[in-house]
Amino acid sequence: MSVKLKKEFKTADKEMRLTYNDTMVKLAKADERVVLLEADLMGSIKTSGFQKEFPERTINIGIMEQNMMGVAAGLNIRGLKPYIHSFAQFATRRAFDQLFLSLGYSQLNATIIGSDAGVTASHNGGTHMPFEDLGLVRLVPNMTVMEMSDPVMFENILTQLNEKDMLSYVRIVRKDTLGVYEEGSTFDIGKGVVLKEGNDATIVASGIMVASALKASEKLAEEGINVSVIDMFTIKPIDEALLHEYADKTKFILTCDNHNIIGGLGSAVLEALESHPVKVKRLGVKDRFGQVGPQDFLEKEYELTPDDIVKAVKENL
Repeated sequence: MSVKLKKEFKTADKEMRLTYNDTMVKLAKADERVVLLEADLMGSIKTSGFQKEFPERTINIGIMEQNMMGVAAGLNIRGLKPYIHSFAQFATRRAFDQLFLSLGYSQLNATIIGSDAGVTASHNGGTHMPFEDLGLVRLVPNMTVMEMSDPVMFENILTQLNEKDMLSYVRIVRKDTLGVYEEGSTFDIGKGVVLKEGNDATIVASGIMVASALKASEKLAEEGINVSVIDMFTIKPIDEALLHEYADKTKFILTCDNHNIIGGLGSAVLEALESHPVKVKRLGVKDRFGQVGPQDFLEKEYELTPDDIVKAVKENL
């Protein structure tokens, strides 16, 4: 792992959906087993470039996400490497039984990309706002579950997954997100990334909450409160050793989750620390459904802003 943080947080140079298309083109050029599956969302995820270069390896199933899981299973049985995309609620909630049985129970390998994570679904509204997807896929035995913090991480993880035989779920922002890492950064699946050291508290975050946690840490430092910040992008299997290390080093742990506080990163951290006498608090969506609105409004509505993180740290110290 070789990680370098950006000096300032601004919109990443490339949307995650464009990173997906461009990286998949590179992987397909190097590996003829790579196959791309879509459920009538090629325009939304911008994979027309892949389809143009590899029409025979692009399968648009249509609005049949459950069938897409079965097709992916059949392709993997025949030795191919299926990459599956849909909006996160459709890739998990709608197709969960097929995902669980056709891929999970059958011990097959595929990479499932769930886009428009949590409040980033924005104007698509409550029906399309997944606060439950991580909780669902964590229930599939032996499945690897990750949430991407920015396009640099996403490209590196996609490249690694092509070299591994595993069933994985990768949660992403579809469009713009803040850049966190410099180009060339690399990551180890299953290992958390320590981004900042402090001895008062530890903030454990994933996805869009990583940049928010780092912003919050700067505000806290101005008040003399020094926190550690960990990007726990692999939610399953979670880095238990790192969590225990920081549970010993700091006074309490705050998890930050663009997801229902039930079943997501916060739950995974609590489970990992169930035998450790440390205080853990979860910041996330408090068991609510989604709604329509711009992302900044939704972040305030569900108390996911840097200011909310600052408040939670101060209240629990």
